[in-house]
Amino acid sequence: MIAHKSKAYFVVSCALAFGSFIVFCNLYLLQPVLPKLMQHFHVSEVTINWVFAATSLALSCSLVPWALLSERVGRRPVMLTGLLLTPLSTVIILFSQSIEALIVARALVGLSLSAFAGVAVAYMAEEFDPHAFRSAIGAYIAANSLGGIIGRLYGGFVSDSFGWQTAYYLLSVLTILVALFVWKVLPKQQHFKTQRLSLFDNIQNIKRHLTNYSLWFAMLVGGVNFAIFVNVYSVMTFRLSLEPYSLSTSVTSMIFICYLAGTFSSSLTGKWKKYSPTTGMLVGASISFLGVLCTLGEPLYLLALGLLLISFGSFFLHTLAYGWVSTNATHAKATATSLYLVHYYIGGSLGGFLLLSLWQHWAWNGVVGGACALYVLLSVLILSLVKRKEPQSKALA
Repeated sequence: MIAHKSKAYFVVSCALAFGSFIVFCNLYLLQPVLPKLMQHFHVSEVTINWVFAATSLALSCSLVPWALLSERVGRRPVMLTGLLLTPLSTVIILFSQSIEALIVARALVGLSLSAFAGVAVAYMAEEFDPHAFRSAIGAYIAANSLGGIIGRLYGGFVSDSFGWQTAYYLLSVLTILVALFVWKVLPKQQHFKTQRLSLFDNIQNIKRHLTNYSLWFAMLVGGVNFAIFVNVYSVMTFRLSLEPYSLSTSVTSMIFICYLAGTFSSSLTGKWKKYSPTTGMLVGASISFLGVLCTLGEPLYLLALGLLLISFGSFFLHTLAYGWVSTNATHAKATATSLYLVHYYIGGSLGGFLLLSLWQHWAWNGVVGGACALYVLLSVLILSLVKRKEPQSKALA
């Protein structure tokens, strides 16, 4: 097993962090550009949300198939395949002349990205010793958030100056370079054991994960958390593009710098090992909830404070819930972590349609009201986890 702070630990962590970074750059590139795309294609907020939601939904639907394939051929080949397929999907995006073509192309991007996103944590869980894994997963999720930040900032600024097609073209070149780097640096697994399971066995594994309520509730926690977090940001881009702010796309994209609070908080979960993960999830949800309340104000500094708190709390909660599933799954870990991400990204996709519909009808007060209802559901799910046994959970943080 790879020990914490060993040379192999730094090499593998670096390769997975770079891969994660570029995956989330591709995933979130167009999020700050949604208001501009809405005007370009002359569609509503809910319709343009499909550009973002199609990627998340396609990603979520293909996570488990990629994970099952990785059980047979290994984690590394699947991750590299996904990274190399991603820029190929960009070719279709560059020639998209209609909103329907763009949505289909973004769905193909999601299918490619899911190969890396659904398998990387299973690679870590199998190769790192427990102490190294606890530190590595925090760094991995921190790379997720950095990729989301840079992807959104890059998308906003480059799209404003040169158009979103140019932004996509340049990112595809960078994606190829990162894929080659990961291929060169990431070692073959030493502790992977091929599982040539039948379709029936795989379905049974999925069924066992979903009927293990300690795992399933943690998956639902991740989905509801992401439904609030990512879509408050999406609706905020529409809010800031209108009066009294009327900010440009590049300036609006700077709100995603607030993601840095999440980068910081996800790395803090490694220090939470003295306490219960469920307590940490409640703390994260509470901090995020306070952030949403801050956004009821009009001044920009209050909006920024609210987004910082939302990012800090949401990523702290997400890291603990993600680690809970990976640690407490007793078999088919890749399938279990993929199922967590399925719930996570489906939650993000459906949450967008909910909050954007509330935005259309009741403006920002409606968004906050919808978020508050989701926080109630989130709290109930976390409290349900508290009542369940935590055989390994205190070790995962």
